[in-house]
Amino acid sequence: MKDLTINKLQEAISKIDHKNNSIDKYFYKLTEEVGELAKVIRKNKRLKDSETIKNTIEEELYDVLYYVICIANIYYINLEECAKLKEELNSKKYGRKSIFEK
Repeated sequence: MKDLTINKLQEAISKIDHKNNSIDKYFYKLTEEVGELAKVIRKNKRLKDSETIKNTIEEELYDVLYYVICIANIYYINLEECAKLKEELNSKKYGRKSIFEK
C-alpha cells in the first residue's frame, strides 16, 4: 500500500475484519494488546535490536492501532476526521497552533 493513510488503513482492515461486529471482542483484544505493549515497553524490546518484529514495541503498537481501528470501523467512525476535530480542541485548550495548520 503506497502512501499509507489512516483512512486507507481503516478501509483495508474493514475488508478483513469486524464481520461479526462484536464490540466486546474487540475491546477485550485492545486491552490485552495494551497489556502486551506495557510488557515490551518495560523490557524496552525494539525492532532494531531484534531479528523479527515479534514481541517488540513496534509489533504491539501496531496491534493496539489495529484494534482501535476495528472499533472505529464498527461504529463507522472516520479516525482522520476525529484527529482533526480533536486537534482543533487541543490547540485551543493548550493555546497553540494545530498540528494540521501549515
